[in-house]
Amino acid sequence: MMDKIQYLKDSLENLRMYNSRDNIEKLLHIAQINKTTYIDFIVNLLENEIQCRKKKFLSRLFSAAHLPVKYNLDEYDFNFSCGINEQQLKELRELIWLDDAYNIILMGPSGTGKTFIAAGLIYEAVKRGLKAYLMTMEEIINIIKLKNETTKAKVAYTRLINANLIAIDDIMLFPVNKEEATGFFNLINILHEKTSVIITTNKSPTEWVETLNDEVLTTALLDRILYKCEVIKLSGKSYRIEKRKTIFIEK
Repeated sequence: MMDKIQYLKDSLENLRMYNSRDNIEKLLHIAQINKTTYIDFIVNLLENEIQCRKKKFLSRLFSAAHLPVKYNLDEYDFNFSCGINEQQLKELRELIWLDDAYNIILMGPSGTGKTFIAAGLIYEAVKRGLKAYLMTMEEIINIIKLKNETTKAKVAYTRLINANLIAIDDIMLFPVNKEEATGFFNLINILHEKTSVIITTNKSPTEWVETLNDEVLTTALLDRILYKCEVIKLSGKSYRIEKRKTIFIEK
């Protein structure tokens, strides 16, 4: 009997059914107790393996998504910012706009929920098994600069151009040089009408030329981003300032 179980384990390992291999004794024991039919046993074995693989796949997606500590849109406080209502946020969470590769620009002062909304939408996408990532523009620029020099950056760049959704946080916050601006444009050009992009910024698109220091390149970049795009202008109090934490106990 033990020889047969070991054979089962070896066979499952060869088939890369690692979860079934590690739990075969338990699955056999349950089948004996429940007097499971041969067909039901095989169905349960395969279902168990499939669910485990789905769980691991989603775990990898969540790990790669770079989500912040808070991203649950159920907790979004509409009292702290204006510019988006509950129905609009609900529509965004349905992600239907991804089918037509629509982009979203979340624009407004610091603390009005831009990153929180972007992260929440990335979370919604990952839950559906989509490849979605949240990164700052600075992180993306560094990947672009190093993609021909390091394997890690090359893999990260390949991941970006094959994504279903990318959220670029704090776009145009810091000035970039000509080479960096060109590399960023080339990425957006590759993603154009293929991958949806969410952008958070505290600058209006017309101010981007100051950061890129190239009017022609900025115009071309905006042409691709704004072609299919929803611009959401957020305003209001800063959530972080209003909810500021202190070390000392208030009396």
